[in-house]
Amino acid sequence: MICRINRILESPRGNALLVGVGGSGKQSLTRLAAFISSLEVFQITLRKGYGIPDLKADLANQYIKTGVKNVGTVFLMTDAQVADERFLVLVNDLLASGEIPDLFPDDEVENIISSVRNEVKSQGLVDTRETCWKFFIDRVRRQLKVALCFSPVGNKLRVRSRKFPAVVNCTAIDWFHEWPQEALESVSLRFLQETENIELSVKVSISKFMAYVHTSVNEMSRSYLSNERRYNYTTPKSFLEQIKLYQNLLFKKGKELTAKMERLENGLQKLNSTSAQVDGLKAKLAAQEVELKQKNEDADKLIQVVGVETEKVSMEKAIADEEERKVALITQEVKQKQKDCEEDLAKAEPALAAAQAALNTLNKNNLTELKSFGSPPSAVSNVTAAVMVLMAPGGKVPKDRSWKAAKVSMARVDGFLDSLIHFDKENIHENCLKAIQPYLQDPKFNPEFVTSKSYAAAGLCSWVINIVRFYEVYCDVEPKRQALNKANAELAAAQEKLANIKAKIAHLNENLAKLTAKFERATSDKLKCQQEAEATACTISLANRLVGGLASENVRWAEAVKDFKEQESTLCGDVLLITAFVSYLGYFTKKYRQDLMDGVWRPYLRQLKVPVPVTPSLDPLTMLTDDADIAAWQNEGLPADRMSTENATILTNCERWPLMVDPQLQGIKWIKTKYGEDLRVIRIGQKGYLDTMEQALAAGEVVLIENLEESVDPVLGALLGRETIKKGRYIKIGDKECEYNPSFRLILHTKLANPHYQPEMQAQCTLINFTVTRDGLEDQLLAAVVSMERPDLEELKSDLTKQQNGFKITLKTLEDNLLSRLSSASGNFLGDTALVENLETTKQTAAEIEEKVQESKVTETKINEAREHYRPAAARASLLYFIMNDLNAIHPMYQFSLKAFSVVFQKAVERASPDESLKEHVLNLIDSITFSVFQYTTRGLFECDKLTYTAQVTFQILLMNNEINMVELDFLLRYPAQPGVTSPVEFLSNHSWGGIKSLSSMEEFRNLDRDIEGSAKRWKKFVESECPEKEKFPQEWKSKSALQRLCMLRAIRPDRMTYAVRDFVEEKLGSKYVVGRSLDFATSFEESGPATPMFFILSPGVDPLKDVEKQGKKLGYTFNNRNFHNVSLGQGQEVVAEQALDMAAKEGHWVILQNIHLVAKWLGSLEKKLEQHSEGSHQEFRVFISAEPAPSPDGHIIPQGILENSIKITNEPPTGMHANLHKALDNFNQDTLEMCARENEFKSILFALCYFHAVVAERRKFGPQGWNRSYPFNTGDLTISVNVLYNYLEANSKVPYDDLRYLFGEIMYGGHITDDWDRRLCKTYLEEFIKPEMLEGELFLAPGFPLPGNMDYNGYHQYIDDALPAESPYLYGLHPNAEIGFLTQTSEKLFRTVLEMQPRDTNAGEGGGATREEKVKALLDEILEKLTDEFNILELMAKVEERTPYIVVAFQECERMNILTSEIKRSLKELDLGLKGELTMTSDMENLQNTIFLDTVPESWTKRAYPSMAGLAGWFADLLSRIKELETWTGDFVLPSVVWLAGFFNPQSFLTAIMQSMARKNEWPLDKMTLQCDVTKRNREDLSSPPREGAYVHGLFMEGARWDMQTGMMTDARLKDLTPAMPVIFIKAIPADKQDTRSVYPCPVYKTRQRGPTYVWTFNLKTKDNPSKWVLAGVALLLQI
Repeated sequence: MICRINRILESPRGNALLVGVGGSGKQSLTRLAAFISSLEVFQITLRKGYGIPDLKADLANQYIKTGVKNVGTVFLMTDAQVADERFLVLVNDLLASGEIPDLFPDDEVENIISSVRNEVKSQGLVDTRETCWKFFIDRVRRQLKVALCFSPVGNKLRVRSRKFPAVVNCTAIDWFHEWPQEALESVSLRFLQETENIELSVKVSISKFMAYVHTSVNEMSRSYLSNERRYNYTTPKSFLEQIKLYQNLLFKKGKELTAKMERLENGLQKLNSTSAQVDGLKAKLAAQEVELKQKNEDADKLIQVVGVETEKVSMEKAIADEEERKVALITQEVKQKQKDCEEDLAKAEPALAAAQAALNTLNKNNLTELKSFGSPPSAVSNVTAAVMVLMAPGGKVPKDRSWKAAKVSMARVDGFLDSLIHFDKENIHENCLKAIQPYLQDPKFNPEFVTSKSYAAAGLCSWVINIVRFYEVYCDVEPKRQALNKANAELAAAQEKLANIKAKIAHLNENLAKLTAKFERATSDKLKCQQEAEATACTISLANRLVGGLASENVRWAEAVKDFKEQESTLCGDVLLITAFVSYLGYFTKKYRQDLMDGVWRPYLRQLKVPVPVTPSLDPLTMLTDDADIAAWQNEGLPADRMSTENATILTNCERWPLMVDPQLQGIKWIKTKYGEDLRVIRIGQKGYLDTMEQALAAGEVVLIENLEESVDPVLGALLGRETIKKGRYIKIGDKECEYNPSFRLILHTKLANPHYQPEMQAQCTLINFTVTRDGLEDQLLAAVVSMERPDLEELKSDLTKQQNGFKITLKTLEDNLLSRLSSASGNFLGDTALVENLETTKQTAAEIEEKVQESKVTETKINEAREHYRPAAARASLLYFIMNDLNAIHPMYQFSLKAFSVVFQKAVERASPDESLKEHVLNLIDSITFSVFQYTTRGLFECDKLTYTAQVTFQILLMNNEINMVELDFLLRYPAQPGVTSPVEFLSNHSWGGIKSLSSMEEFRNLDRDIEGSAKRWKKFVESECPEKEKFPQEWKSKSALQRLCMLRAIRPDRMTYAVRDFVEEKLGSKYVVGRSLDFATSFEESGPATPMFFILSPGVDPLKDVEKQGKKLGYTFNNRNFHNVSLGQGQEVVAEQALDMAAKEGHWVILQNIHLVAKWLGSLEKKLEQHSEGSHQEFRVFISAEPAPSPDGHIIPQGILENSIKITNEPPTGMHANLHKALDNFNQDTLEMCARENEFKSILFALCYFHAVVAERRKFGPQGWNRSYPFNTGDLTISVNVLYNYLEANSKVPYDDLRYLFGEIMYGGHITDDWDRRLCKTYLEEFIKPEMLEGELFLAPGFPLPGNMDYNGYHQYIDDALPAESPYLYGLHPNAEIGFLTQTSEKLFRTVLEMQPRDTNAGEGGGATREEKVKALLDEILEKLTDEFNILELMAKVEERTPYIVVAFQECERMNILTSEIKRSLKELDLGLKGELTMTSDMENLQNTIFLDTVPESWTKRAYPSMAGLAGWFADLLSRIKELETWTGDFVLPSVVWLAGFFNPQSFLTAIMQSMARKNEWPLDKMTLQCDVTKRNREDLSSPPREGAYVHGLFMEGARWDMQTGMMTDARLKDLTPAMPVIFIKAIPADKQDTRSVYPCPVYKTRQRGPTYVWTFNLKTKDNPSKWVLAGVALLLQI
């Protein structure tokens, strides 16, 4: 592949168109190839609003890069980047010529030219602007390589290659096919090389299996598409994703497994070590007990010793206490004496202080000064003398106290001063005291006085006085001090004695303390020993508890480890299966999943040469989830069925983003509950959704994109593909790099029921089919019905389920805790009581839970038994939902939501009548549900589909109850008639006989063919009866079952099948399923609500909004009250509608939105608007919508969201005379009947008018035989006519029949009519119904239905029910044959549709055969071969002498034939060249190819041909016959003996030619002539020459009657002979006045059964009956049938 791309890129002007499904590697390989060829790669980056100007700017840059800078570049463009098809216009120009108009502005062009000018010159080229520009463009074309990567899926590529031829013509096309098996194997093997722990031989097998899975899924997808019409793609990308997922899962699961094993092994090891430790502990315990005994004895001995010592201490203590008391007394006494002394001494203190102060005044200087006195005054010498007296040592008073002696004593001043200071003032000798007295008594011995003499002397003087004073006081105190000293001495003795005693006690105490300490030590030893022994005992018991308690775990874990070991050995195979499961099965339905898993993959695994080890009965779910997860999901609202669980598993395990296909919105409900507040919900295209996405990307949040369409905004391409940049840290959204958090999750969701996602999208995402399944829905509905019928049970059940789910989760957490506790417990964990107790609690809880689980199992069984009684009702409802859901295959308007269905279901359950017997009650429930759903569905179906639906419901119910045989039903629906058989009886066609033969080959119908041949007469009578379905079958066939009778009737009277099926439904389900009265609007209105709009599907001639207005008036909603808004949509009305909706939702008004099909672009906004208002708006808010259905499914534009949530109502005119007549009468009431004075006439004509209205409306169903054209007669015509009738009767005395008929037939009803024959029919009806005889009671409105007499309103309704014959063409004046055609078609369509709605079988009807092209080519060659040459008109003209009118006609016909045949040849030859590939296929050629393949006549041929209703094969055979006829005539130009009138392009010209030639011959004026036609009694073969004048014509057929050759008159047709051939008719011209008009029926002649525009002429045919009979019967002559 790479080499191919390289070859393309290396070749000059090499552009590539790489065609392959998305994900086949087109881009990657192109990039690689470009790298090899040293080319740069450029891709456009789509962002919001990227358009043509942006693309031009990008291309202009590339042009400059390649053309000016000469850089080789590959311009890579993928499907997704073609955001607008107009981009390809530019690409087409680039490829075709390199010139893209207006790519550069003028100044830029000049820059380019000047940039390349030098190079142009250097190459020797002429330097002109043109040359430079050409040089530039040539270089661009050489250097800018375009690589287009397009997908072949769908018709996009085909359309593009047609519109933009250069895309194909100017590129080399390289197809990327599916990878072959070898490629898949080698790629997977290559990737598996790196995977560890797998043997090489097994790797080979794994790669084989992966490749096989991929291819088998491709095959299964093909059958999925053909059976289920769902598109599932795989691409190489999905294969690579499978490998990647396998490796990741293998690693993850391996790791998980190892972790689990380690945990369990750890747990086991702990348990084993515990058992081993117990024995050691027991020995230890014995030793501890001996030691404890010894310690006890020691402690007892010590106790006695301590007792003795304590006694001693107490005795000594008593003595000490006595002594202490004595000491206290003495102390008391001493304290008192001391106090007295101190008080007295305090008195001497001032004198001492004064002496001290006196001393302080002395110092060395002033004493020296004193000493220096020669002979001081007496006062001074007295002082010194007194000092000497006082200081006399030992009381020896000196005799010499003279100054001189004094001076001597003061000789050493310091010493003197010192002796003064340290004078012993307390012990003065009494001698000294005596001697001092005289001095003291001297009045001059006064310091103040002495100061004047000498300062120092004054100080000494003061000292002497005060010292003496002190001593005197001191002497008073002395005796007391003596006493004190004595007391002190006593105290000291007492204290000493006490101290001795205390010392003794202390000694004793010390001894005691030692003993006590010793005793305490012994006791604590004893305690410790005891504790240790107890601990050991406790540990032993704990260990025993642990081992015993976890005994079951021990076994279970050992088993589990064994299992895990086994799992480890089969891991590579198991993961292989679950990878395949997750990667590929998401989008398949249950059946296909099972088929692939069990029927395809497992068997292949088993038969591989080197088997991949795999668990034999592996359920992929168990590998990926456990009960606890599933339980949690179900608590979050995930349905409990297997399919939903698988889906959730895939969703949580897939690596590609999951894309949920979820039409019933069950998945999204679960997701929203599961993620709750953390979920970011956005929609593509909503305001600011990209910003939300960016924030979530960076924050690593979960984003849900809801309501996706089939295509996704290309801006998100990189995000969907998880294409990260910068080592996975960023991702590009558009041209912006956004931070990417690895924990970001994206979930995509669509509510489209069957979306067709492109392969590239499917490769990027994992599609998961969340569509509800039959059994899933059945379970949900069972829950719903039980919760309504037995709320107690359902509550119990849901509590139980929740409880059990809770248990599962708790058990798992407990087990996990237990293991993590065990494995994290370190060292000697046996002492860890908390751990063991926790383990025990866990065990206990687990046991309790186990017990509760058992209990709840019993309860559950009981509940389930009780619930099972209601299952039939749920099963029926589920079945009905799926039938209803499949209706959109019939018409895209039929969309129903599960939500709406649930509401209907609930109301039906409430409505069911109760019954004593449960069984009966359940039957009532089933009936109520069936009928409610039936009513809900049918009111939104078109009449033509109601029977289809009812039949499907009946068949499916019977199949479900096993009441009918599938083979018989298959015969009825398919009708596989044996081809090529000839009927032996004239009353059965070959086709019918083929059916009989097929039936006869079945056991139940053996010999049916023989019986019919044997009793042909009885069978003929049965077959030709008018209503065979009401008759009994001949012979024993009458006793066959209802379905078997249907099968036989299908073969012999296919036209009666609609009636037969209706009867079958009535027999099986009840008559209420087949009556046609529609629900009245008010009933339907009750079901509507703010979230449930009413949707009217419009049909012509009915205005449903009248009902809304009427109901509005009743409830006070009118235009005048300003609470009723009526918006008729069209240009510019969308804004008005939005404002009305917003206002109404707030205020609670009503809004009518008419004709929303006219605003296709706005419908998406409307859907969102309605969804917004469905919640939180005013309770009274209502929306009524009307729209016309699209003519074809492709044109359907109404969004599913609007349709499925609304109550759909089709207001079609009812079908059948019965319903129509009731409906006509329903327009009036008793008051209308009484309003006219002439009651009898008024009522009679009113009833006749109602019948007339019903007839003209319902006659439509007979196609052109009913009315030539379709007219929108409506109830307005009827009500206006009745008003006119009233006015005329009031105004006239006689009934003006003619006037009334004229007004009704020409104006009221006739106003719609455009065709004269239809006008005649309308007039004839009125002439038959409204005439004077009606008042005489003689008038029959239809055979067996007389006009009723005078009754009241209800009486008329009753009369219709009682007297109106069963539905048949007679009621309209038509022959029963008239309905055979349309009934046969209707029943064919009915069975075909029901067949298409059957659940399909796989591989059924997969016939091989030639391709479409081969078939077309074969047909094309055949047509060209058989087509003769054109007529040579000039040659023919030369043969003719006279150009008679006939010859002119011949020439005209030849010319027309030439025009037609040349177009046929031209178009076929062109198509032939297209198929060979020599011409490009155009859309015309494609259409031609399709029409040839589908056997229809191409449009370009029909335009040039004559009207015809035949398929291509019949048409071409007819064309050849016409050419042959012309050749015969132009051979000799003699008028053929009998002319084939139908063989002309323009039969009128031939008939005119007859008139012309006779006019010329007889010279009659042409305008006074008319044609007369006589029906001969001969056939074509009987005539050998033309008549003398006029012509014989043949090839006419009569429809609605037949020609009786015997009587030569018109007569009633034979049953089942729809268009009997006419004999040869002789046509000649006669003067108009000679024409016989009595007892003739003017019969129109038409070219085809389409009538109307194919009118040719009127032939007057003879009739015995009143011509009006044939008018009502719609009799006409046809040239082709």
